[in-house]
Amino acid sequence: MSRRALTLMVAGLLSLMLGITGALLPVPYVVLSPGPTENTIGEVKGKPVISVTGRETFPTQGSLSLVTVAYQGGPPSRISLLTALRGWVDPNVAVVPEESIFPRTSTAEQVERQNSIEMTNSQDDATAAALTALKIPYESVVAVGSVEKGKPADGKLKPGDEIVSVGATPADNTTKVVDAVRAVNPGASLNFLVNRGGKSVNVEVPTVEGPEGKPMVGVNMQTKFKFPFKVNINVGDVGGPSAGLMFTLGIIDKLTPGAMTGGKAIAGTGTITPNGEVGPIGGIPQKMIGAKEKGATAFLTPADNCAEALATAPTGLVLVKVTKLDDALKAIESLRTGKGAVPACTPK
Repeated sequence: MSRRALTLMVAGLLSLMLGITGALLPVPYVVLSPGPTENTIGEVKGKPVISVTGRETFPTQGSLSLVTVAYQGGPPSRISLLTALRGWVDPNVAVVPEESIFPRTSTAEQVERQNSIEMTNSQDDATAAALTALKIPYESVVAVGSVEKGKPADGKLKPGDEIVSVGATPADNTTKVVDAVRAVNPGASLNFLVNRGGKSVNVEVPTVEGPEGKPMVGVNMQTKFKFPFKVNINVGDVGGPSAGLMFTLGIIDKLTPGAMTGGKAIAGTGTITPNGEVGPIGGIPQKMIGAKEKGATAFLTPADNCAEALATAPTGLVLVKVTKLDDALKAIESLRTGKGAVPACTPK
C-alpha cells in the first residue's frame, strides 16, 4: 500500500472515530414525546383514577382522558447529539433547549418536586372547580406552604399554619395576605393570627425589603380546601398542573347521573382554577398525538393554545376551544347529543 493511500485510510478512520465520538457527546437539549394518556373516569393499574368517599357516585361511559408529555434528557442524564438529531427529523417529537424544562437556577430534583407540588395543587383546584360548578359548598383557607430559610418568617411561621388574618385584614385569599404585607414599610412588623394544630396563635413577624423594594416576610402560601367528602386522584408518576380541566370533568361525571360523554372518547388539557378558568399549557403537539393514538375524536384545547394546536393537529381530531369549565361542559353535551355548535379553534 502506498504512503498516500495509507495516509488517506488513517485520516478516514480518524474522521469516522471523531464523528462517532461527536455524535455520542451529551448536548443541553431535551426530547419531548407523547407521554401516558389516562382516562380520568377509568382505571390505572386496576385502581380508579378518581374515587369518591362519602358521596353518591354514578356509572360513567366512554373516556375523558388527560394527556401528558414524556421527556428524555436534562441534567444529569443529557441526551447525545445523535439522539437530538433523530428528534429533529421526527415529526412526533420536539427537541427543546434544556433550560426551557430545567431552569438554570433549579436542579432536576427540584423540578420534579415542583411538578409533584403542582400536581397536588391541581387536583385540589380541580375538586374545588367541580364542587363550585355543582354548587356544593366547601371551605377554603390560606395556609403556609413553605418558609424561606433566613427570611423573617423563618422560625416564626410554620408549614401548615392556616392564616386567619394579617393585622386587621382577614386572610380570605392569598392576594389579600400579599396586599396586607405590602401595605407597610419594609422593617415594620405585622401580627399574623394563625390556626396551628387547632389552636389560635398570634405571631409577630418583621418585614424586610424584597424585590423591587417591596416588603416581604418570606412565606410561600397555598389555598387549602376543606371539602364535605373525600376525592382521591390516582395517576402514578404524572406531574404538573396541566390535567386540571380533565380531573374536574371526571369528578363532575362521577358525581352526576348519566354518562357525560355518552360513550365518546374525549381528551383534553389545561390548568383549572377553583372558579373554573382554563389556562394554557406546554407540549400540546405531543399531547394531541397521544390523544389521537388512544382513539380520541375531540380534544379540549385551552383558548391560548389554539394557534399552536391548529398548526400541528393530527388529522381527524376536532379541536374544541375552551376558556372556562362551562365551555367544556357545553361542548361535551353538544358532542354527545349532536345538537348545538361546538366552539372550535379557528385560525386568527
